[in-house]
Amino acid sequence: MLKLFSVDIQSFAVAGSVVIFCMAIEMILDVEIFKNNGPIKEATLVPIVFPLIAGAGSFTTLLSLRAEYLPVNILIGLGLNMLFVFVVLCATEKMEQLISKSMIYLLRKFFGIILLAISVRLFTSNLHALLAGMETGM
Repeated sequence: MLKLFSVDIQSFAVAGSVVIFCMAIEMILDVEIFKNNGPIKEATLVPIVFPLIAGAGSFTTLLSLRAEYLPVNILIGLGLNMLFVFVVLCATEKMEQLISKSMIYLLRKFFGIILLAISVRLFTSNLHALLAGMETGM
């Protein structure tokens, strides 16, 4: 589908890494970069632990990873992630009772830093591939 728009996978991965970077900055600095469509009632564990499960983030991440890994490896990782997410979502209510709001806040910061590191890695490796492709194309 990307070929329809004349976009290669490395370009998409670089763009996706910028989106993931912005999501991480939101988590770390408590700023709003993306429009929030719904009211926030209270702190919850689900979007903190799984920032890329739903929405554009998951699609962007899968396509970004496709630039670096074999499809079979991505499918195995996706299957394991789905199993892990299912188990945690089933136990979310109990986990939220055990973890204080301040701990949830700290977890949000921690996973924001991990997300930031992932975005930087995707950006640098795919930008390097793009630049190498431009040099050979000249």
